[in-house]
Amino acid sequence: MDAGENRLSAADARMLTESDADRMALIALGHVGREYPSKLDHVLLSDADAATPRALHPIFFGSFDWHSCVHAYWMLARLRRRFPAMAAAARIDALFRANLTPENVAGELAYLSRPHSRGFERPYGWAWLLMLAAELSRDGMSTPIAPLAAAFAERFVAHLPKATYPVRAGTHANTALALILALDYARICRQAALGGAVESAARRYFADDADCQAWEPSGEDFLSSALTEAHCMRCILPADEFDAWLSGFLPRLAAGEPATLFRPATVSDRSDGRIVHLDGLNLSRAWSWRRIAEALPNADPRRTIAQATATNHLAAGLPHVAGDYMGEHWLATYAVLALDDT
Repeated sequence: MDAGENRLSAADARMLTESDADRMALIALGHVGREYPSKLDHVLLSDADAATPRALHPIFFGSFDWHSCVHAYWMLARLRRRFPAMAAAARIDALFRANLTPENVAGELAYLSRPHSRGFERPYGWAWLLMLAAELSRDGMSTPIAPLAAAFAERFVAHLPKATYPVRAGTHANTALALILALDYARICRQAALGGAVESAARRYFADDADCQAWEPSGEDFLSSALTEAHCMRCILPADEFDAWLSGFLPRLAAGEPATLFRPATVSDRSDGRIVHLDGLNLSRAWSWRRIAEALPNADPRRTIAQATATNHLAAGLPHVAGDYMGEHWLATYAVLALDDT
């Protein structure tokens, strides 16, 4: 898909339009059914376990990897709900009718029952599947996928008390992002046990963190360890408690420090599947900065700084959501998060 046809301008940074939604939906529709190339998270115990992506995953076989396919479905569901009259809506509806069936969900569940699938896609894929279920539930479409969501919610509830330490990496294992997404599902779908487990874990992991040094970005980050943690606590804490926590966690925010958090990342090679993560970093930082800003009082100078920094990161990331498949199979999701977190 031509990159120029799917660029979003920096001027659109505060609002996702129907035209933009159509463009990003077309990007996702172009890869959710694309089986190859494929990067499987798959353990083989014998020759019999060798199988194609579609045979292993009857729904989420496209988009290069399982988790990217899941969050592409989430993005399509979100855009379909936000812009029901958009041109791509009929294609999205047809995709969901064809693929989100009880039989296909049973196939995805069967994969989870394999002996070595206990850690499959933990926690990133788990959390995105829950986000998909939450989004579908808003339109009353979650019934087919509900058993799969329940399975991952159960895994979260069982896993979090055993996870003694958070993972602070800027990639898929990041704990704070998983908690943000799982909490959204828990609240929308009224899953009290999961919500309680997430809130307890977030406080246990992050409540005492202070004076963050922000040693980032690393060369393949698509998440900011510092800002994703702050974003997570913004979701967990009441406003006054979050204000106090943020003052301790980023005490020099009003002075623009640590400086690395305010400077968009440079991406040297968008055909490299790991270096292109840095485009995602710019978009996910924009999302987190905006959410942090929304939690601060209007007169707080940190709010203005956070909003401006979000805009700068959006301007750096939005032109690159399409072009090379290494970024195109996933970046639009983070653009939607940054532009339309509703």
